[in-house]
Amino acid sequence: MDKLTSMKVFAYVVEHGNFRNTAHHFDISPTMVGKHVSFLEQTLGTQLIHRTTRKQSLTEAGKLYYQECQRIIEDITNAENLIQTLMNRPSGTVKVNCPVTYGKKILAPIVADFLSEYPDLNVELMLDNKLIDPYLSDADIIIRIGDLVDSSLVARKLGDYEMTYCAAPSYLAKHGQITHLEDLNQHHCLGFQYHQGESQQVVNIPSNTFGLTNTRLTSNNGDVLKFAAINGAGVLLQPKILVEEEIQSETLVELLQTYAPKPKPIHLLYRSKQLSLKNRTFVDFVLREVN
Repeated sequence: MDKLTSMKVFAYVVEHGNFRNTAHHFDISPTMVGKHVSFLEQTLGTQLIHRTTRKQSLTEAGKLYYQECQRIIEDITNAENLIQTLMNRPSGTVKVNCPVTYGKKILAPIVADFLSEYPDLNVELMLDNKLIDPYLSDADIIIRIGDLVDSSLVARKLGDYEMTYCAAPSYLAKHGQITHLEDLNQHHCLGFQYHQGESQQVVNIPSNTFGLTNTRLTSNNGDVLKFAAINGAGVLLQPKILVEEEIQSETLVELLQTYAPKPKPIHLLYRSKQLSLKNRTFVDFVLREVN
C-alpha cells in the first residue's frame, strides 16, 4: 500500500470519527479503510486505534502519529501550492460547503462558470444546512448565513439573505388578504424545519406565528414548501432568491413587505489568510461574480 495514502486515510478517520464517513470521502469500502489503518499499525509495530463494537479511540501512539501525519500532509500540500504559485497555474480540487438554497440558486451557476474558465481545477460542492465545524471538516471554503460567532475564521461578505412572505393568488382569494403579522394566526402556514428538529424561528415575528397549531406542512426543504404554496396550501416564509421568479410571474404574491425579517449577512469563510493558489483563485472568482 502507498503509505502517504494510508496516512491521509488514518488522519481522516481521526478527524471524522468513523470508517464509514472516511470510506465515502475516499470512495473506498469501510473494509479498505481498516486495511489502510492496519497497514500503518503493522509497519509501526504498534496499535494506533482502540476498536470496540460501539466506539473507537486513539492510543497514545495513535495521538503522536496523528500529529505527525497532519504535519507531513500539510507540508506536502504547502509544497504543491508553492509549485502551483511558481507556475501560476492553479490545479486540484476546491472543497466547498454551502447552505442548500443559496448553493442551488446562487453558487451553482458561479461554479459552472468557474469550471469553464479554469480547466485544471475541480470543485467538490456539498450543499448542507447543518453547521459543520470548520476545523474538523475538510472543506476549504464554507459559506454561512447569519451573524458570525467564531472570530478566528477569515470572513468575506457576499451579501445579505432576504426573507419574504408570499402566497398563491388562489389561496388569498379563498382565505382573504393578509395585511398584518397577526393575521397569520388565522391562516394556514408552511413552516421550514431545521435538521435539529427546531421549527422556523425569525426574530421579529410573533412567537405563535408559524406555530404547530396553524402549520399545515413542515419540511426541511424550501422547494417542497414552495410547491405547496403555489398549489394554494398556505403562506410561505422563505428566502427571496427561492421565490423571486414566481413573484415576478405572479404565481406567488409577496406579502407583508414592511414586516419582512431583517436580512442576514452571507459570508464566505476560510481558516487561514494564507490561501493556496487554487482556493484563492476560487474565492476571488466568487467575490467578483457576486459583487
